[in-house]
Amino acid sequence: MAATPIITPDAAAQHGAPTSYRFALTALTSLFFMWGFITCLNDILIPYLKLLFDLNYTQAMLIQFCFFSAYFVVSVPAGMLVSRIGYKSGIVTGLLIAGAGCLLFLPAAQMHVYAMFLFALFVLASGITILQVAANPYVSVMGKPETASSRLTMTQAFNSLGTTVAPFFGAWLIFGGMNAPEPVPGAVTESTVQVPYLILAASLIVLAVIFAWLKLPAMGKKDPAEALPLGGKAWQQRHLVLGAIGIFVYVGAEVGIGSFLAIYLSQPEIGGMTTAAASHYISWYFGGAMVGRFIGAAVMQKLNPGRVLAFNAIMAVLLLAITILSSGKLAMWSLLLVGLCNSIMFPTIFSLAIQGLKQYTSQGSGILCLAIVGGAILPLLQGILADQVGVQLAFVLPLVCYLYIAFYGLKGCIPQTPAVTKE
Repeated sequence: MAATPIITPDAAAQHGAPTSYRFALTALTSLFFMWGFITCLNDILIPYLKLLFDLNYTQAMLIQFCFFSAYFVVSVPAGMLVSRIGYKSGIVTGLLIAGAGCLLFLPAAQMHVYAMFLFALFVLASGITILQVAANPYVSVMGKPETASSRLTMTQAFNSLGTTVAPFFGAWLIFGGMNAPEPVPGAVTESTVQVPYLILAASLIVLAVIFAWLKLPAMGKKDPAEALPLGGKAWQQRHLVLGAIGIFVYVGAEVGIGSFLAIYLSQPEIGGMTTAAASHYISWYFGGAMVGRFIGAAVMQKLNPGRVLAFNAIMAVLLLAITILSSGKLAMWSLLLVGLCNSIMFPTIFSLAIQGLKQYTSQGSGILCLAIVGGAILPLLQGILADQVGVQLAFVLPLVCYLYIAFYGLKGCIPQTPAVTKE
C-alpha cells in the first residue's frame, strides 16, 4: 500500500486541497473530553486513597506527583514518536497506553499496595502525555494561525466537560453517592476503585479503534530531531520559555486547588460536609472552567488573548486572597470560582507560546508538555505546606502562581526575537 502523503496547511493551500478541518476537529474533541475526565478522577482518588492507606497530605499528593511526572519523563520520547509516526498514529498509541494504565488498577487493588496504584497512574498518564503532544498542536494547525487560541480554547472546553462530569461519576462509584455517610480509615475498600477504571479502559480501547479507522488529515511527520525539546532554535524564543514557566505554574495551581477541594470543603469551618458531598462540588470548580472556555473562545475572537489571560489571572489572585482570609460559604465559593478564571489559561498560554515557531512547533509543544510537570511538583509542595500550616493557608502557593500568569499575559507573551522562519 502506498504511503499516505503528508499534507500541511501550507501545502494544502498550494495544491488546492480542502482546508476545512471541521470533521477532524469534531473527532478530536472526544479526546479532550476523555483525558479531562481521567485527570479529574485523581481529585476523587486522593481522599479515597488517603483514607484507604491512612496517608498525610504530603503522601496523598504523591498521586498527583506520579501522574504529572509522567509528562516530564515521557514528553521527550513522545515528541520524537509523534514526529516519526504523525499526529493520528500518536493519538492511537496514547489511547492504548492509557487503557493499559487503567487496567493496572485491577491488580493494584488486589495487591492492596499504594505503590502499585501510583505505578498504574504513571502508565495511564504516559498515554495521556502522548495524546497531549499529538492533539494540542494538531488542533493548532487546523486553521488560521491567528485563531489558534480560540480554536484550542473551544476544544479545551470539552476537556472541561470531562472534568465536570467526572466528580459525579467518581463520587458515586467510589464513595457511594452524595448522601453516603462519611467514610473513616479502614471502612473503605480497594475493590470499589476497580469498576470505574475498568469502564475507562474499555472506553479508551474503543476510542483507539475508532481513531485508527477514521480518515483524518495526515500531519505531524517530521525529522524526530526537530521535536527534541532539549536544544535547538525553539529555546531561543523568549515567549516560548516564559510560556513554559506559565504552563508549569498554571497546571500546578489548577491541580493543587482541585486536589485539596474535597478535603478543604469537608472541614467544619469551611463547608462542614461529608467527603462524598464535597467531591460533588469539584464539578462546580471544573464546570466554571468549561463555561469560561466557551465564553473565552468567543471573546478572544475580538480581544487580545494576552490581556484576557492577565485579567483572568488577576481575578484568580483576588479570589484566592478571599479564600485564605475568610471562612464558611464565602471561603468555599471564592475558591470554587477560581475554576471560572482558569477557563482560558492553558490553551491561551499554549497557543501564545508556540506562536511563530513554524517547523519547530512540535519541539515547542514538547517543551510545553515537559512543563506540565508543574502538576507533579507544586501540589506536592502544597501538601508539605498544608502539613505545616494547614490546608487554608497553603493556598498562598497557587496565588503566587497566578501572579506570574498575569505577568505573562501582559508582558511575557510578547516575542522579543524574530519569529522562526523556514530555512
